[in-house]
Amino acid sequence: MTQIIDLKVRPDYIGHYKNKYPLITKDAIMNPEALSKEGKLIHLVDGNSNFLGKGYYGKQNKGLGWVLSFDESEKIDSIFFKNKILTAINKRLSYYKDESTTAFRIFNGEGDGIGGLTIDYFDGYYLLSWYSEGIYSFKEKVIHVLDELGDYKAIYEKKRFDTKGQYMDDDDFVKGERSEFPIIIKENGINYAVYLNDGAMVGIFLDQRDVRQAIHEKYAKGKQVLNTFSYTGAFSVAASLGGATKTTSVDLAKRSKSKTIEQFSVNGIDFEQQDIIVMDVFDYFKYAKRKEMKFDLVVLDPPSFARSKKHTFSTAKNYPDLIKDTLAILEKNGIIVASTNNASFGMKKFKSFIDKGFKEMKVTYKILEEYSLPTDFQVNRNFNQGNYLKVVIVQKVN
Repeated sequence: MTQIIDLKVRPDYIGHYKNKYPLITKDAIMNPEALSKEGKLIHLVDGNSNFLGKGYYGKQNKGLGWVLSFDESEKIDSIFFKNKILTAINKRLSYYKDESTTAFRIFNGEGDGIGGLTIDYFDGYYLLSWYSEGIYSFKEKVIHVLDELGDYKAIYEKKRFDTKGQYMDDDDFVKGERSEFPIIIKENGINYAVYLNDGAMVGIFLDQRDVRQAIHEKYAKGKQVLNTFSYTGAFSVAASLGGATKTTSVDLAKRSKSKTIEQFSVNGIDFEQQDIIVMDVFDYFKYAKRKEMKFDLVVLDPPSFARSKKHTFSTAKNYPDLIKDTLAILEKNGIIVASTNNASFGMKKFKSFIDKGFKEMKVTYKILEEYSLPTDFQVNRNFNQGNYLKVVIVQKVN
């Protein structure tokens, strides 16, 4: 019989778990020394040993694991995993039927009832992401469910954990037929090249689907577009196909240039008519200002934290400065797509960063639209941090 470890919850945290909060935080537990091997099942109990929830031990960011059930009689077994995954897939059946979009998330961690695990679908390929050694111990149960569903080309995985919390770079192939990469997926009719076997990231962030669609369909036509922190240039491709007169993609990573060229090429776009620049974004702002360059549409999607030789950037501290840098090169009536995936603050705080940047430059603005996670990125309503994506489309008013 599987040994279950009782973890005692501090009195001031008991209400959290009675309200079905899914993350087991270090601060909440009185006896963390009881934990040994990740993957062990645990019961959360109050000071009188009354049941509060059950889950598993797996170190992830600030957590010690995730609650999987608040029902004392529910078993955490193969049937549990099967039910959770099938329920998640059934919620996304409309995505499978949409021929214009062939990549989406079918399981979103705690939003679908199993924190620490995500499953993405890329045109017949599954990509499993494991965020702790603890959840990884349930790998065979998860793969068994996908095997029962059948009809896939291959399964790949990303182990996004090690002793330092960094990505573990080893063989990503799990089973099926190894593919020749890239595979070309579609998103709202646009092609993107994707690699499931090449490091931590695959070439596109699926959570920005709705924002790319908005740029493509509403905002890009006839515009000079600047895409900062551009990664593989997905926003630039959407803008170009949406009728932008020209796109400029700027990213510090050397690989970004070849990857962006590839994304343009798989859509039949002449990349030589676009600007693809390998440079520190903050240096580029200075360069563009010095050259008196102006853009109609600027995309700001920085990492939560970034460090280069000259600059350190944190969205929680420096986003107003990023807005100010952008306003210096933004045309009148120009538009900023301001985005962050930092889970440590909410939309209200993010809007205050944008507001501060505009006010310090004495520029007025209006908010055109707001976006958060698309519907396939299911969110647990008792866990606000899970709804991490915040996008505000703002227009400079003259």
